[in-house]
Amino acid sequence: MNYYAVKKGKIPGIYTTWADCKDQVYGYSGAVYKKFSNEEDAKVFMGDEVENLNSGTEEKSICAEDELIAYVDGSYDDSNKSFSFGALLFDGAGIYEMHSKRFYNEDATMRNVSGEIEGAMYAMKRAVELGKKVLYLHYDYAGIENWALKNWKANKKGTMEYRDFYSEISKKIKVNFIKVKAHSGVEYNDVVDKLAKEAK
Repeated sequence: MNYYAVKKGKIPGIYTTWADCKDQVYGYSGAVYKKFSNEEDAKVFMGDEVENLNSGTEEKSICAEDELIAYVDGSYDDSNKSFSFGALLFDGAGIYEMHSKRFYNEDATMRNVSGEIEGAMYAMKRAVELGKKVLYLHYDYAGIENWALKNWKANKKGTMEYRDFYSEISKKIKVNFIKVKAHSGVEYNDVVDKLAKEAK
């Protein structure tokens, strides 16, 4: 039997199924949890308040085999009118990849939003390439979810292309959109924000 220790989540505690654990951490920003093969280790983890929570025991420490977790963010450089994205992908084995890309000489009227859209599409494409069935996509601009799900009307070329892209790729993968607050200390969101700003 496995034990899932939820140190920081909706209801902290030790659970014996991934489904119960997932209920406590899904959509909870900055969740801290870990899987153990015995209850004693799970109890030690729960009681060790001095443990460094950035050492790999956060949300990335567990996820089903056919699932992938992603964080994306966009950036804009007014000096050369370029936009970029940063993306972080991880699964049950830890961080899978970190990626960033800058776009020059393209329509940058949406500034950093263009970058975040590119990041979201990149994460979805990579998840499909990796054979995943579910993607937990963390973003900080509401349009990433609302244009995809057609809650917002797509009026610009970039948003229309994104809407149509999602319409097709959603046939291959289930995307769970999770909004995080920008610049609020969410570790992985800060990581992708930095990746986007430093993109070449």
